Amino acid sequence: MKKLLISGANGKFAKQVIKYNDKYNIIAPLRTEMDIVDISQIEKCVLEYKPDIFLHSAALTRPMVKHINNPDVSIKTNIIGTSNVVMVCMKYNIKLVYLSTDYVYPGTKGNYKEEDPVKPFNSYAWSKLGGECAVQLYDNSLILRMSMSEKPFPHPKALVDVKKSMIYNDEAAKIVLKLLEHNGIINVGGKVRFVYDFVKESIKDIEKIYLKEIKDVKVASNPSMNIDKMKRLLDESK
Repeated sequence: MKKLLISGANGKFAKQVIKYNDKYNIIAPLRTEMDIVDISQIEKCVLEYKPDIFLHSAALTRPMVKHINNPDVSIKTNIIGTSNVVMVCMKYNIKLVYLSTDYVYPGTKGNYKEEDPVKPFNSYAWSKLGGECAVQLYDNSLILRMSMSEKPFPHPKALVDVKKSMIYNDEAAKIVLKLLEHNGIINVGGKVRFVYDFVKESIKDIEKIYLKEIKDVKVASNPSMNIDKMKRLLDESK
């Protein structure tokens, strides 16, 4: 059984991966043992656990305003931290899987394919693209551009005029576990729909909010992704 080392082990997504895993021997050190900002801690864990695959899910995400007000923290975690992970994986020839975001796409026309040009529309997305740049320098790697939400949906309101390919993190974890052996870039998500319609399926009384009401961060109207490649690879794995 291959060993899978996960960063961000205390995060909600990593916990879902651990929950649904039946294929890998998972090692999930907490931040106190493996802080990605400290490359020596990453190397120590790699040497101790000798993983076959490194799933890099540690990141600074919400609230989005953090990336505007504290860009230094965003840079340290999402760009420098990811670069540290890349350098250690490269040194020891460990397969690296990096969780990115649909927000790296311009977010204007939707149906973005993996080969489409990227142009992030907010500070968080720029930080994740910065991480992607480091990962792209390492051939033995996989970038997963995720359109994912925590379950249950973490906000009291959902956007009625923003289209996404959103899925919940439990479904995303199951998909990611099936894609770890691939390389390159893969969009990971579900059916394209307005965020409100997606959330309403599980939270009937979710309140509505419109894009024009969001003032503190930039939000794109349609960062939805084409997931044909993901579907094809999942079909091939059956």
